[in-house]
Amino acid sequence: MREYALVFVISAAVTFLVTPLARRFAVRVRAMSEVRDRDVHSIPTPRLGGIAMYAGVVAGMLVASQLPFLSAVARDYGEPRAVLVAGGLICMLGAIDDRWPLDALTKLAGQVACAGVMVLLGVQLSFALLPSGNTLSLTAETAIPLTIFVAVVLVNAVNMVDGLDGLAAGVCAVAALAGFAYAYHLAVSNQIYRATPAALIAVVTAGACVGFLPHNFYPARVFMGDSGSMMIGLLLAASMTSVTGEVSYGGVAGTSALPSLIPLAVPLAVLAVPFLDLLLAVLRRTRRGSSPFSPDKQHLHHRLLEIGNSHRKAVLFMWFWAALFGFGGVVASLSTGPGAVLCVVAAVVVCSALLLIRQPALVGFGGAASNGGRGGTAPDRRPDVMTVAPLAPHDGYGGAPAGGEAPPPTAGGSGGL
Repeated sequence: MREYALVFVISAAVTFLVTPLARRFAVRVRAMSEVRDRDVHSIPTPRLGGIAMYAGVVAGMLVASQLPFLSAVARDYGEPRAVLVAGGLICMLGAIDDRWPLDALTKLAGQVACAGVMVLLGVQLSFALLPSGNTLSLTAETAIPLTIFVAVVLVNAVNMVDGLDGLAAGVCAVAALAGFAYAYHLAVSNQIYRATPAALIAVVTAGACVGFLPHNFYPARVFMGDSGSMMIGLLLAASMTSVTGEVSYGGVAGTSALPSLIPLAVPLAVLAVPFLDLLLAVLRRTRRGSSPFSPDKQHLHHRLLEIGNSHRKAVLFMWFWAALFGFGGVVASLSTGPGAVLCVVAAVVVCSALLLIRQPALVGFGGAASNGGRGGTAPDRRPDVMTVAPLAPHDGYGGAPAGGEAPPPTAGGSGGL
């Protein structure tokens, strides 16, 4: 556990230190997030934060490969090399999109290619759990396309949730930490070696997200951009995929149907917030006859702003839901009986009911609203959004442009689809 903690700290520290350099580079090459109708930030803001996050991931993996305990992961498994190569490729794809926006189909093709590289290098689903509790071994013909599909879905889910300052980084940090807790628990419960690829990938992902948060939390100085959101989505998919191959799940929670389904549900619960936002976006857009990739301003975080929450409060709401689902699923997996499951379900139901009673427009599908028909029931208050001077092209991290003062911090998020 101490080596995992060290790797987490190294990933976070390197990401934190490299982020100002990535920001300066983004300003120099004009990789800026311009203000669009669906965004909530008010001035152009540098992207390419994903480059710093990838540096943190690489540093964490390199340190882990030199440690007495965790070096076994790099030596005995192909997953670390797979995520470094595929993560680098998808970070590069995202960086290109941050500077020269790509159309949706080109970006999707690139995501499929990067996920395919990850699969070919050794990260793929190994087992599927049947409702009876039995474990089904997947053949390559089934495992490869299924793994690519899961990876691409999660990459786009994280990209869509990246819409407010600190939102995607915080949600993914929570998801990665919950995934680490679950992977570590699986190793302990099954009395196998505790240095596992799933736990290592999860802990470096969490470190990169936490190290990026001080620069990205409201008011953000830099956005992770597609270079960060797509890479983090791929890493979360790799961790979730890797954990499914660690053990035969029926032996974790017993042979009855309900407990044996818990381990399958935990990775989904950990990533419930981005999955839910993605599902609602697809349903909403197809319902009105639009492409699922067409952007809009009706994501969960947008609705939290529309109904009167401040920027920070909306982000903290989303973090809370990620923690409730993710760690609730992990807690439920610790029990062999249905009691813990029922407690977690009850907590989710109660919290959902309280939130929907207080904020009924949160998950609407664009019904009547007092503000342009966007589904909100309260006036569209944006107390945190400021009108400020444009960002000067020669502004460094925290510095001032030539002949003037540094502009105030930005407001808003990078804005996923």
